[in-house]
Amino acid sequence: MKLGFIICAVLSLISCRERTTPPPNVLFILTDDQGWGDMSSHGNKVLETPVLDRLALDGAEFDRFFVSPLCAPTRASLLTGRYHLKTGTSSVSKGLETMDTEEETIAEVFKENGYATGIFGKWHNGSHYPNRPTDQGFDEFIGFCAGHWTNYFDTKLDSGHVEIETKGFITDYLTDKAIDFIDRKKNVPFLCYIPFNAPHGPFQVPDKYFDKYKAKGLDDKLASIYGMVENVDDNIARLLAKLDKEELAENTIVVFMTDNGPNSVRYNGAMKGVKGHVDEGGVRVPSIIKWQGRITAGKKIKQMGAHIDWLPTLTELCGINYNPAKKIDGISLASNILNEEQETAERTIFTHVAFLERELKERPGSFRTSQYRFVAKGEKAELYDMISDPRQEKDIAEEQTKMVTDFTNQYQAWFSDASQNYQSIKPISLNTDFVELPAFEAQFKGNLRFVEGHGWSHDYLVDWSSKEDEITWLIESDSDKEMVASIRYTCPEDEIGSTIAVSLLKNRVENSITNAFDPPLLIHPNRFIRRENREKNWATMEIGTLKLSKGRNTIRLSTINVAHSQVADFKSLILEDI
Repeated sequence: MKLGFIICAVLSLISCRERTTPPPNVLFILTDDQGWGDMSSHGNKVLETPVLDRLALDGAEFDRFFVSPLCAPTRASLLTGRYHLKTGTSSVSKGLETMDTEEETIAEVFKENGYATGIFGKWHNGSHYPNRPTDQGFDEFIGFCAGHWTNYFDTKLDSGHVEIETKGFITDYLTDKAIDFIDRKKNVPFLCYIPFNAPHGPFQVPDKYFDKYKAKGLDDKLASIYGMVENVDDNIARLLAKLDKEELAENTIVVFMTDNGPNSVRYNGAMKGVKGHVDEGGVRVPSIIKWQGRITAGKKIKQMGAHIDWLPTLTELCGINYNPAKKIDGISLASNILNEEQETAERTIFTHVAFLERELKERPGSFRTSQYRFVAKGEKAELYDMISDPRQEKDIAEEQTKMVTDFTNQYQAWFSDASQNYQSIKPISLNTDFVELPAFEAQFKGNLRFVEGHGWSHDYLVDWSSKEDEITWLIESDSDKEMVASIRYTCPEDEIGSTIAVSLLKNRVENSITNAFDPPLLIHPNRFIRRENREKNWATMEIGTLKLSKGRNTIRLSTINVAHSQVADFKSLILEDI
């Protein structure tokens, strides 16, 4: 009996110890537009990334890991474990980047299981309630919701929907805030998500990094990109040092990956394609996981992985009982990561790219098996044997007609299923006290045009010169309500006098522009000609109090009269509770 008692006591102590072992933290680092070739350990002879190289040596690295060709789709899949088209995200701007609020995110799952959750960087899956980070499971957010930012030095960022002034270079600042979050949450399990915006354009970087790569003979653009990547590398070193200092390294899972292929033609392991392409080079990225003492150092994971896999993988590694609210497409790769003997499962990983057209098309798209990449771009499908031809130099479609037919049917079936709930125009919710309806999310007709041309984030409308010109948004409200309507505009002195109207159904308010405001374009420290539009400051003018009706409606902005050659440059319509 004494022996039995002792055994029971020992087992009880062991069980108690197991129950009191804290679940592991998760530090997830994502970079923006950094390609597979943007690591020195991947054969890049110019770029220096010693910290990322060491992270791969201290942890495990996937040999083949795939994402989407563009930013927002990858982020939606990472957050939900589902192909991006199923989440409501199809592209990168005009509201097409918005993820449905009904989607269950990794932040919501971890928060429900006792984790503190924070995001520091680029969200890019919705700028309005209820699609913002803090609506989707994150306790804390500092960064920006749009597809890109325009100024990387001493800039303004969003913090819980309050604009804050920052000091220094944006990547350094975001790292500071992530370190502060870790410091405050070190005694509880945390999920710290750091989606850096580097090395996405515009190309701005501190002198120290730019000068280094210019001295290596690179042009201004590539020197900026490589400088931004090395700066990220230095900041990852700071994050890892914080884990060591707080003795959290052994109980923190560190993940690093990037969101798509490189944002310029540069070294990428001789793969075909860059950002925006559905070929291998547009979707294969670095992916590293480190868990000190649990994952074999220097391990190469043979199993193909993808962005859709991180949610099921991390929940299993953290011991979270995960029952998805919706069927996920990803699989848990925990056993491949932890076990010495790896069994690789045959699977097919799909991708699709849509730019800014609201009509969703079946192509371009592709999928990858362990041996083949099927590519559907033009009328004729392409097929490549990625084992014998990793550079995609020989299209074997004409030699493998039956396989191409089968693969075409397989891709079409996937696309049909993934896109069945696609919405080309999503309503913007008015169920909050402040809503800003930006020009780049509007529908418009007449002479109006985007100043940059694409309608990317921050773009605005010019050439508003006729009573036939009209700007509209689809909105939705749970109740009848009144809100004050204002516009953000610029207008030179010799153009003032036009009258602007905001209307919804039979309700209309109007006001005339009497105050000129015509500031110069802002000067930013760009190292290379920016593709994104140059910004300027904006004036705000109240139009009036508008009665808004319950349900889904269209709100319209137009002009009653054009006093001179044009009304104004237009940035956004603001609706605010009285």
